[in-house]
Amino acid sequence: MSLPNSTLTVNDRQIEFPVKEGTIGPSVVDISKLYAQTGQFTYDPGFTSTAACESKITYIDGDKGVLLYRGYPIEQLAEHGDFLETCYLLLFGELPTAAQKADFDYRVTRHTMVHDQMNRFFQGFRRDAHPMAIMVACVGALSAFYHDSTDINDEKQRMIASMRMIAKMPTLAAMAYKYSIGQPFVYPKNDLDYTSNFLRMCFAVPCEEYEANPVLARALDRIFILHADHEQNASTSTVRLAGSSGANPFACIAAGIACLWGPAHGGANEAALKMLEEIGRPERVGEYVAKAKDKNDPFRLMGFGHRVYKNYDPRARIMQKTTHEVLAELGIKDDPLLDVAMELEQIALKDEYFIEKKLYPNIDFYSGITLKAMGFPTSMFTVLFALARTVGWISQWAEMIEDPSQKIGRPRQLYTGAPQREYVAVSQRG
Repeated sequence: MSLPNSTLTVNDRQIEFPVKEGTIGPSVVDISKLYAQTGQFTYDPGFTSTAACESKITYIDGDKGVLLYRGYPIEQLAEHGDFLETCYLLLFGELPTAAQKADFDYRVTRHTMVHDQMNRFFQGFRRDAHPMAIMVACVGALSAFYHDSTDINDEKQRMIASMRMIAKMPTLAAMAYKYSIGQPFVYPKNDLDYTSNFLRMCFAVPCEEYEANPVLARALDRIFILHADHEQNASTSTVRLAGSSGANPFACIAAGIACLWGPAHGGANEAALKMLEEIGRPERVGEYVAKAKDKNDPFRLMGFGHRVYKNYDPRARIMQKTTHEVLAELGIKDDPLLDVAMELEQIALKDEYFIEKKLYPNIDFYSGITLKAMGFPTSMFTVLFALARTVGWISQWAEMIEDPSQKIGRPRQLYTGAPQREYVAVSQRG
């Protein structure tokens, strides 16, 4: 169904722009010819009202609290599927058959090793280096080790790079963790599933056998599913922008990791955990809620509200259930952080201030508690986020490369600096 054009009046002149309609969600006004026809740009800080691309991968309805991967609700994928199945879905657009999944799992598993010279690369970092700093460097360096999958114009090479990225990210993440705590690297094992393999690489030591707890492995697998993609967020937009210049896929993912590192993006779960630790006891929740309401107090509640969701984050409901499963499996009955979180959640869901401002708990509110209970230090939280989000980034990157309408990213600006002026010799300046 064709939609009527949208009319914009500029300097008493009416100009029509075509309106495009998506499968679901709001339609968009195509303003690509705005500057050519009017000599003016739009002004949209943060691009909150701008569609920078066309995509078939992920859909979010923030008002209704809906998140779909290729049309499938996140709740169903997290409940019934596994992470590699979700990876296949994001990459290829459809859920795999049993044969396709077996083949995909096999290929990913046999790409998990990294080039042995990467070990020397790690030795150049200080022992106290942040794991995210190591990840940015190591993922970017993959292009120096795997030259046969950097030609973005070759469809086969693009797929090989995608498979390598999904397969090797857990290995690099585990190596970053092991290096930071001074333990030897643990190589992957081909007879383990994706998440159990990762847990083993993180927590096994050479002097004794290690077997991943299936409850924890399933919980972490679910966390990976929940973080696999999230439409055109800051890091995904960064990957697309880097990719629009023709950069190789490893460099593009490294750029996404660097963006994800920011506390307002991937570091939010670490910030939420630190906030819960600062509150300390359930009795102090009321005090901190009052601080959050006080406009003159700089304190902010972390893990509440979302840039897109104006309803309960659908991932948070799944994450809440997962948190309880992990704590029960580990025998953690009286966890002070969880007690604070539950008290804070109950107040937030009933308090008029939070309801009016739609400050609902988001996924970061629970994920930090869960990862901490599993034994991960806070410095690894964003690394795990990057591991999961890699498949979303690479899927978005591949979609962009194959889009004939895609151009190199070139945002415009509203210039407010000095007008043109003449150079004055230093001896004549007052």
